[in-house]
Amino acid sequence: MQILRTTEQATELVWQWRRRDATVGLVPTMGALHEGHLSLARTSVGRCDQTVATIFVNPTQFAPHEDLNNYPRTLDTDLEGLRREGVSAVFVPESDEIYPPGFSTAVQPPSVARSLEGEFRPTHFQGVATIVLKLFHILPTTHAFFGQKDYQQLCVIRAMVRDLNVSIEIVACPTVRETDGLAMSSRNRYLNPAQRIRALRLSAALNAAEHAVRDGQRDTIEIEQIMQSTLSADGPEQGVDSIDYATLVDAQTLQPIRQIHERAVALIAAKVGSTRLIDNRLIDP
Repeated sequence: MQILRTTEQATELVWQWRRRDATVGLVPTMGALHEGHLSLARTSVGRCDQTVATIFVNPTQFAPHEDLNNYPRTLDTDLEGLRREGVSAVFVPESDEIYPPGFSTAVQPPSVARSLEGEFRPTHFQGVATIVLKLFHILPTTHAFFGQKDYQQLCVIRAMVRDLNVSIEIVACPTVRETDGLAMSSRNRYLNPAQRIRALRLSAALNAAEHAVRDGQRDTIEIEQIMQSTLSADGPEQGVDSIDYATLVDAQTLQPIRQIHERAVALIAAKVGSTRLIDNRLIDP
């Protein structure tokens, strides 16, 4: 497995593969890899001739009050995990390699970025869109693999690729969960044992929403109330500490809907202690 440090090395290697008509998969990550990330790498290795992963904690998607400096960095363990999955190369740039002195360009994210995370983290998706488009240019692969856990991010990247005519296939991969249902996240390691139990309220609320629809409920306000009550029932000692949103929206546009007639997505962002967690579930009526 090759370790690439510069954009020139990364671009040249991918073009070497592409000139041989190889399919090449890209797995972008910020490191602190867990089974969810490794499943993306595994899917890419199984589907493409070559796979390149990236490990870069992108500063532009963090607001000043967020956890950039505390974001977990476990490079040696990450590289070993990617090596075991058969990844061909890993691009591990320094920040100055991606954002050199004088860098001043940013990608305006598409309209699907405005709600939900866009309201609570107003600069986040501009940073995401900018780094992902840069990676698509630095590593001109044929496919890119993203987890469905970051559902709105997936929608943003798909819309950006469509709107800007980027020649790459975006592959969505299922959310990977712990055996008790908690969606895997690098931020889960911030939870103490009691908070870890309370974090299960997110998946429980999504289950409750799915069951309500399965039982015939179609009114989104009613379903959202079920989700919110599941999240906060019994107070912060057993539920979450705060809810940013627990909502049901159109699965394509992420716009609010009053009744579920077509595929929708339930999305949650909530804090347990000081850790902000997100999760989602696609729901078919």
